[in-house]
Amino acid sequence: MGIGYMLIAIIPSMIGMMISGKLKSKFAKYSQMPNSSGMSGADVARDMLREYGITDVKIVQGKGMLTDHYNPLSKTVSLSPAVYQGRHVSAAAVAAHEVGHAVQHATAYHALKFRSAMVPLVKAASTSLQFLMLIAFMTINTMPQIMLITIIAFGMTTLFSLITLPVEFDASKRALVWLDNTGVARGAEYDGAKDALKWAAMTYVSAALSSLVMLVYLIFAYGSRR
Repeated sequence: MGIGYMLIAIIPSMIGMMISGKLKSKFAKYSQMPNSSGMSGADVARDMLREYGITDVKIVQGKGMLTDHYNPLSKTVSLSPAVYQGRHVSAAAVAAHEVGHAVQHATAYHALKFRSAMVPLVKAASTSLQFLMLIAFMTINTMPQIMLITIIAFGMTTLFSLITLPVEFDASKRALVWLDNTGVARGAEYDGAKDALKWAAMTYVSAALSSLVMLVYLIFAYGSRR
């Protein structure tokens, strides 16, 4: 596939790993900052859902670290043990962020609706890319159509990464506004929550940029084939 492909594949991955490491260190840092409200992440999630009048979303404790997510199909906010049980700034920030997604769902936030509609296509594209990428480069001069199909499939995953950005930014914005308005996190606690969510967002920014760079590379390879 060439040195260019290797660099484009490896360098963004290394940057992503660095950002992921930074996020973990920020989570650890603000896990040492007690939440003066005394609320656990699960408490924060329940209160925020209650304030928005959302009664059909469940809050459950998941497994692992930083595995927190909202599932719009089952209407479930899954919080990792450190967030579900934690009574610190990191827990409050992450729990409020995930409920932010539930609020988006309940209010039919357009970007979330678009991203959810793309999920089946993106899953199919991601699965096929495992095989298409290798074959496309091997046959780029004899069967360029395969590279074109690869570009289309990769374009879908890139679009998904890009549309994820406003969804994540908006969820964090909703979380921070709620934490501030309710007094759950103010002053240094609010600043800590904002910092933690900023680095969480950076992981999505890194993934989107990495995907975009690779897409451009594939298009260039297709256009410059012999």
